[in-house]
Amino acid sequence: MKKLFSARAITRLALAAAAVAPAAVAAATPAKSRLGFGGRVRGRFGRGLWLAAAIALPAALALLAGCAPGGARAPAGGTPAAQAEASAAAGAGDTGDAAGAGDTGAGNAGGASGSAQAAAAATAAATATTAENPAGGGDSGSGRGGDSGSPARGGEVVIGFPSIPSNYDPLNGFASGVQLLYSALVQTDADMNVVPDLAESWEVSDDALAYTFRLRDGARFSDGSDVTARDVVFSYNTAMANATGIDLSAVQSVAEDGGDVVIALKQPRSVFILTAAQVGIVPERAYGPDFALSPVGSGPFRLAQYDVDQQFILEANEDYYAGAPAIARAVFVKVSGEDTQLLAAKSGEVDITLTSATIAATNAIDGYRLLVEKSLDNMGIAGPVVPDAGETNEYGHRVGNSVTSDAAIRKALAYGLDRQQICDEALSGYAAPAYSENDGMPWSNPESAIEYDPDLALKYLGDAGWEDADGDGIREKGGVRASFPLLYFAGDSVRQAVAMSAANQARDRLGIEILVEGAGEDLGARMFSEPMILAWGSSNPMTTYMLFHSSNAGKDDWYNPENYRNPTVDGYLDAALGAKTLDEAVPHWQKAQWDGATGTSMRGDAPYIFLINKSHLYWAREGLDTGRQKIHAHGDAWPLVANLREWKWID
Repeated sequence: MKKLFSARAITRLALAAAAVAPAAVAAATPAKSRLGFGGRVRGRFGRGLWLAAAIALPAALALLAGCAPGGARAPAGGTPAAQAEASAAAGAGDTGDAAGAGDTGAGNAGGASGSAQAAAAATAAATATTAENPAGGGDSGSGRGGDSGSPARGGEVVIGFPSIPSNYDPLNGFASGVQLLYSALVQTDADMNVVPDLAESWEVSDDALAYTFRLRDGARFSDGSDVTARDVVFSYNTAMANATGIDLSAVQSVAEDGGDVVIALKQPRSVFILTAAQVGIVPERAYGPDFALSPVGSGPFRLAQYDVDQQFILEANEDYYAGAPAIARAVFVKVSGEDTQLLAAKSGEVDITLTSATIAATNAIDGYRLLVEKSLDNMGIAGPVVPDAGETNEYGHRVGNSVTSDAAIRKALAYGLDRQQICDEALSGYAAPAYSENDGMPWSNPESAIEYDPDLALKYLGDAGWEDADGDGIREKGGVRASFPLLYFAGDSVRQAVAMSAANQARDRLGIEILVEGAGEDLGARMFSEPMILAWGSSNPMTTYMLFHSSNAGKDDWYNPENYRNPTVDGYLDAALGAKTLDEAVPHWQKAQWDGATGTSMRGDAPYIFLINKSHLYWAREGLDTGRQKIHAHGDAWPLVANLREWKWID
């Protein structure tokens, strides 16, 4: 009989279970009920605590034996269609498309989420599994050391990830992690320059309607087959037919021309070259119904294993045209919720995982450093810019707000809120003041930044006739009280904290009453008449177009519920989108924000009061070099690993 477990594997399994069992107990116990293993546990969590500890060892044994709990094991390469259907409910983590990532109505809940017991069990199981070569054959020469908490070496990294994708098809929904498994025609570097990927060079016609890409020689898929122009044409046509989140609406046709690929556009689109960086190329001959869980790409990694809602494992693609990455094996294990993430790092079961500002400000972990990355993950106040005239929109929802429709109120909030104070109060300083939807991007206008100026804020209010006539501390004008609700996704502690900090300042310093309220499913209906905390962050200027062009005003896609319209801004946005190149578009994008007289920025119309750019925070094991990161977009999981091919262990 074949030996299933080596002595070394069983030792590691025991260590993993021992480390995670108390973590599961702690994570599942409310702070007020944590009495330690020697105390009595009272309350509704009592019975489940010891079950959490019991889950870790059986789950780890099950995975190591080749079967996840409930028989949910789905190794890459032979996944039946039924397994794909069963896993469809598993989340794919941060989502985004060529127009940028942001709010979709589902929220971005802060704090602990998911089942602490399941997360702890998955951490233990995945760590135990990766201690041995999953293909069999005894101890692996690379991977983690023998003791729990010892750093990984030899090219393996264990990444605590908030959710596990159930679809790896770049042409049908898998967008955020495309650059891990697939190559595109082009890519962007850490400075947002467009650089070659599968295309070694490209040309744009004089009328900006045709892009000709010359493919590099020697690019191969992970199965060893060559990448051809036919594969590129097939990939684009399939993506367009699938109507994915990738915006290819401007593409007229895609065709081979010898060994080149020619993409014809319906009209000039300056951002198309950034869209091209989002389209992962697949082999036509291998694309079929099971591709989502048996993918073949030409990127730096290949999918080696997938376990439903627990983990996925990537291995270096030895056929990658730029050379195999230093990280030979990356294990993404589901670790969701800030408490569980902290415990996973403290127990040494992951090499890197997400954390929150609250946890980071009050904890330190031996052997780990706090990795702080800049982001475009901004939050601000989106308030209706049209008055309440008793009207409803095409969706039947009330439209307009008689307080925020006054530009003086919006400008007063823009200048009268101390953004650094909000950063300190809401995120323990792990944030930076925000002034636009794209701070730090090449197309951002530096003049969008404004100084905190409470005197100017009060002048705006006084000049517009907002006075506190009855002495109750809140201003009025024409019988309208300077008071409005400020909605946020209920359960999102970060947005709540940002809203509360802003509300306290507004009342104390400006005489504006902001009533902070967590909203549920009705938020999508209320956003057309009541201000809300929205979050955006994109490395594509198309987001600017969607946020502020009048053609998108009042739609239910969350971009422009304020009903903002400005013909001058529309002209700049149209010129930017229709420019021949990204560089030629930059002045138009910048003028849309502020041209010296008007614009979308807080110097101009201030339809959106930008407050903070949230820092993305991670516990990273000492010695793990995560390379030079781009400024992160919205969502803190996938942006971290976008450059996984650059990661390495250092002494």
